Amino acid sequence: MRNLLSLALACLLAVSGFSLAEAKDDKQRKVKLPVHSRTTAYAVQTVSVRTGCFSPRLEGILAHIAAKTGRRPLVTSGHRPSSHRSGSMHRFCQAADIRVPGVSESAILAAARSAPGIGGIGRYCNGIVHVDTGAKRQWAYCGKSKRHFLSAKRRSGKRA
Repeated sequence: MRNLLSLALACLLAVSGFSLAEAKDDKQRKVKLPVHSRTTAYAVQTVSVRTGCFSPRLEGILAHIAAKTGRRPLVTSGHRPSSHRSGSMHRFCQAADIRVPGVSESAILAAARSAPGIGGIGRYCNGIVHVDTGAKRQWAYCGKSKRHFLSAKRRSGKRA
């Protein structure tokens, strides 16, 4: 009985000692959390979507789209390390395919066009929008034979 009491008392002292040490450490470390984090500016469609390597520039584009549309973009595809397209910006973790639930495709495209640092903007027939940090370009893709690039004149609303 005496050994059990001694053991309990020793455990109690050990636990209280750790609590005091942790409290002292908490007072010394001051962590300032950001008011707005870019990573909260988007959500992922499934847990298998890879977004951990997104650059601050790409996260800024997604944050801009979220601010302009009032809703968080849903990333449907991010980093694709083994993409069949060797030049894909997805391979370099510099591209995201997104949709924004409850927001029209034209509103998403308008928000993407006004994003600082935007490169490529693509549109798929299923409503998914591609954004990346590469060279400035716009395109639409509806099946293998229907890929076309939009010219600067056509993007501005003028027909050639």
